[in-house]
Amino acid sequence: MTEPVAWDLAERVAVRVAGHEPLEDSYLYRTLEPDFCELTAEAEELVEKETGLTSSAGPARARVTDRAGWVHANIASFQRLLRPVTDKLAAAMDQPTTIGPVQIPVAKVGRSVAGTQVGLLLGWMSTRVLGQYDQLLIEDENPEEQDIVYYVGPNVLALEKRFAFPPREFRLWLALHEVTHRMQFTGIEWMRPYFLSLIESTLAGVEPDPRRFLEALRRATEAVRSGKNPLDDGGLITLLAGPEQYEAIQQIGGLMSLLEGHGDVTMDRAGADRIPSAERFSRVLRQRREQKGPMKLISTLVGLDAKMRQYEQGEQFIETIEADKGKEFLANVWRGPEWLPDLAEIREPSRWIDRVQSGDPSRPAPAAAR
Repeated sequence: MTEPVAWDLAERVAVRVAGHEPLEDSYLYRTLEPDFCELTAEAEELVEKETGLTSSAGPARARVTDRAGWVHANIASFQRLLRPVTDKLAAAMDQPTTIGPVQIPVAKVGRSVAGTQVGLLLGWMSTRVLGQYDQLLIEDENPEEQDIVYYVGPNVLALEKRFAFPPREFRLWLALHEVTHRMQFTGIEWMRPYFLSLIESTLAGVEPDPRRFLEALRRATEAVRSGKNPLDDGGLITLLAGPEQYEAIQQIGGLMSLLEGHGDVTMDRAGADRIPSAERFSRVLRQRREQKGPMKLISTLVGLDAKMRQYEQGEQFIETIEADKGKEFLANVWRGPEWLPDLAEIREPSRWIDRVQSGDPSRPAPAAAR
């Protein structure tokens, strides 16, 4: 069967879109690798002390990469993430489509279009990302290339120069956030398999069905009429999801909000005595996350806007729970998948508090399933 996405084309397009940051050629670039190796180890100690979590995967490994290197790593991640969908599309795309007297090679044309689109998205993202811990890449093969905390060196240097950030402070601040994510997935035994099961169950239900697309348009129209943005909950994927998928998406949204919020809260607390400039770093990055113009539309369509809101909503959830019930009560979120808040509970923490206090982790049936 023909692979429905031309991944090699996607990588070439992404690298071209990513461009070249001149600071990558400066002597400053050579300071990044030793700094991030040292500061990632320090961050791990600080996060462990703050959260009480201990990684089961050994010490964190830092890797500084350029934009092309980040693209290459994420092409592999996208291939794995989209495998349930691409496997289904592959057989259908092998059949040519006839329009009048002309046969169109759907596989060849479709692969190129899909590869170009993925490349454009990854290329743009590569200019924005500062650090990343990608749990999707962890597999049995090539263990030396798995479980790595990435830092995109050119982007880090560009921000440090533009805003006159103290380099060591800023790099430790970034390391704290990424190491917290690694600790979440390697220090909580059930977290990674549960997260991957949600992703896989969501994508496994995707069908190239025109009727589903028409139903998505109908739901979008109803949302607009009621004064809501139909893309607010996660981009196009939420419109194309069926009832079961939509529920999984709400759980994924709740989990990611919790993890991102926990990452930001931990970053601020664990580094409080070591990073005097943390408040300014946070303010600048919040402004940086706000897209405008065409990039705002792209962010909304692919769900990046929803991800940006996850930071704020997750922090608010954690702060509300701790203010009302204390840190010990918040620790219930790590008891097991059934105790995690969904997206509705992230937005209304009192609902999660009531559910935990009831002693029954089961959630009410979602509206779509009633």
